[in-house]
Amino acid sequence: KLSLLADMRGKRLINNVNEKNKFNILKSVGIFGTNNSGKTSLIKSIKAIKNILLNNPNDIMPNIISRNPIVELGIRFSHDNNIYDYSFKYNIIKKEYVYENFSEIIKTDNSYVKEKIILLRDIENNLYESDDEMLKNYLHIISKDNISIYQIDPKISSSIYMAKNILTSFANKIEVVDMNNIPIKKTIDIMKNNSASKKEVVDFIKNADLNLDDFKYINDDELDILVEIIDGKPAENALNIDESIIDTLKLVSVYNGVSIPSIIFDSTGTKKIASLASYIIEALKEGKILVIDELDSSLHFSLTRSIVALFNNILNKNSQLIFTAHDISLMDCNKLMRKEQLWFMHKDKECSYLYSLSEFKAKDGVRDTSDIIEKYKKGLFGAVPEPSLINSLIEITGGM
Repeated sequence: KLSLLADMRGKRLINNVNEKNKFNILKSVGIFGTNNSGKTSLIKSIKAIKNILLNNPNDIMPNIISRNPIVELGIRFSHDNNIYDYSFKYNIIKKEYVYENFSEIIKTDNSYVKEKIILLRDIENNLYESDDEMLKNYLHIISKDNISIYQIDPKISSSIYMAKNILTSFANKIEVVDMNNIPIKKTIDIMKNNSASKKEVVDFIKNADLNLDDFKYINDDELDILVEIIDGKPAENALNIDESIIDTLKLVSVYNGVSIPSIIFDSTGTKKIASLASYIIEALKEGKILVIDELDSSLHFSLTRSIVALFNNILNKNSQLIFTAHDISLMDCNKLMRKEQLWFMHKDKECSYLYSLSEFKAKDGVRDTSDIIEKYKKGLFGAVPEPSLINSLIEITGGM
């Protein structure tokens, strides 16, 4: 369970929190831990929820280790100043949704939280609930191979119409990015079509301190000249290149007045920033939830800190950042992150555990003034690998 609720008993870095309908919500959270501990699985779970809510192909993976056929996922979110909760259970073998619950969460002035069920379909226990009698009757008879909002005509039930609008609108706000396989297409589309975000994307790339003068999308004639210079071939050979590759080649970085194709000459980190820039700008402008796996992959630590700081800034009122990383410099509770913004993933022989730094108290030696990075390196919070690679050297050399 990953929570983005702020603990308002702590007053440090108050700008890292937004208030939504009496709930205090964190602007960012980071998940840290060893390789192969489950961080990416958490990101994939968020992506799976998005795909299911948008009726995209279901890419839920089975619980291979436990062999439990039932996968249970859920998410609580804010929409139009209201808080909603959606959860479901999916049988990976039968390919059936055996449970789903969509509710509004209401918080009163005395901090009491209650749940108003919009629809409940619990096939295992033969339980169906809704204030909408028409919807309630349909919940009994619809197929189990999809969720309710895609099986009941919104014209039949105003509740389904509302539920579908809320859930799809929320899902469209989620953007999941894998930094080890980040597509450049979004940046190309913005640059190619002279989108309103073009200047912001270019400025972001230039402000990343990559030592370049400019970043732009060139025309066909300019590309022909570049191809001739690079390949030493007739310019018309560029016409044989696949259209998507041509678009990629047209993205150029400018150094000392000289334009060069970014995809060919720029470093891996520079290309990742060029790809990531469009996602960050879009998230900040449109109030999206940006989920990034391996945020620090190929990026300098000061750049990753700057990206996180963008979302924590007082000027950010609507967007969120959820990321995984290995860069422990991001565990800065003095200038960058609140305690409840730092999460750890620890794995043993039985399962993976997800827990927050806020669960460690003063009696554990964790205070607001503590050096969290040093304590993490010493293993106080777990989620630290204990490699024994020296054994490989001993085996290779025979101990000599």
